[in-house]
Amino acid sequence: MVQRNTWQRDRVREALGDAGGFVSAQRLHATLRDENTGIGLATVYRALAGLAAQGDADSLQSPEGESLYRACKTLGHHHHLICRSCGLTVEIEATDVEQWARRTAAQQGFSEAEHVVDIFGLCAACAQARASERVAE
Repeated sequence: MVQRNTWQRDRVREALGDAGGFVSAQRLHATLRDENTGIGLATVYRALAGLAAQGDADSLQSPEGESLYRACKTLGHHHHLICRSCGLTVEIEATDVEQWARRTAAQQGFSEAEHVVDIFGLCAACAQARASERVAE
């Protein structure tokens, strides 16, 4: 299904790009509400789903299960390393994962398999800060 380009969808796309990282629909809606755009939460959800489906936005689930979105920087299939503390996100290629997914699907008689792999951890700066906090205690 093709979504029409509306001023609301364009404004959601712009706000997503301004967010600078992964953001929830609720947080993006709060930003748009604070700007008095009049854009409703349901519209934000629809726009984000459409942007993700078209490849204009990355979508992932946080460790808590919440859907997060950001303006897509890389075209095509890719994976992410995401800092649980500061949200730093690094796009990565994962050739071994791609081969494993195809092989595993084929072994079970599946075709046209798709997958999502996002790795959550602490970036070097956050890990160092956490270690310094522990030393100070």
